[in-house]
Amino acid sequence: MTINPGAAEFPHRQIASQLRERIRRGDWQPGERLPSIPAMAEMFGVAKQTVQRTVDQLRVEGILITKPGSGTYVRGTRRRLNRLSRGRYGAHRGYHADLAARYRQQLVSVGREPAPPEVADAFGVRDGTEMLVRRHIVRTDDATVELGASWFRVAETSGTSLERVEAFGRPLYQEAEEALGKRYASATDTISARQPSRDEAETLQIRPDTPVLHLLHVAFDETRKPIEVAQATWPGPMTTLTEEYKIPAPMPEPDPDPGLALA
Repeated sequence: MTINPGAAEFPHRQIASQLRERIRRGDWQPGERLPSIPAMAEMFGVAKQTVQRTVDQLRVEGILITKPGSGTYVRGTRRRLNRLSRGRYGAHRGYHADLAARYRQQLVSVGREPAPPEVADAFGVRDGTEMLVRRHIVRTDDATVELGASWFRVAETSGTSLERVEAFGRPLYQEAEEALGKRYASATDTISARQPSRDEAETLQIRPDTPVLHLLHVAFDETRKPIEVAQATWPGPMTTLTEEYKIPAPMPEPDPDPGLALA
């Protein structure tokens, strides 16, 4: 592996291109440790600072992950899944078996907290209104790939199973429908990109300047009243959201008015 000192592209970007190609070829497998920064600097004939810039760039892209005191590894997670409304509920309003096979959801906490502005706005209440929130993380074998929270009205959930600090063994919306006596009839999703908070960056094992994707999911009953407001945050560079849908066929042209033809 070499670089071209006379090329217009900076050396650290040339190195990044070569490392990406080797990872795509499978020279380094997901979870495998790369050579140390001094070793790669010697390998490419560049300063250690140049290799560090390369590693920083590939970390932002989500290709590498650095474990303090251990080294730099190929990140094994490139998520491609549909977590929009359709994907959350599934064609038959059931749990997505493919998600269960690849990802492990872990309940983190259940309790009452002041609603942040976007949640309060979705419910139509004042910022800081006390609400019930169930927080979770989603993990693969090597990393946390999602931070999630589901918010409910305290008045509706008081004394129900939704207050329990336990996983239900079925999708949360099914538990909520039974506990609240309401049916999830429609939902909206709003996706945005932003910088992570310090806690989000630490939990997702990303740099503070790595963008995250943030989903605000609002589920409504048949009267268009919000039942649940859910948040999900994913590391942007290694997250791909996909949704498959049918495209309607063109409408047939109407027959000409016979009266006009005779005029």
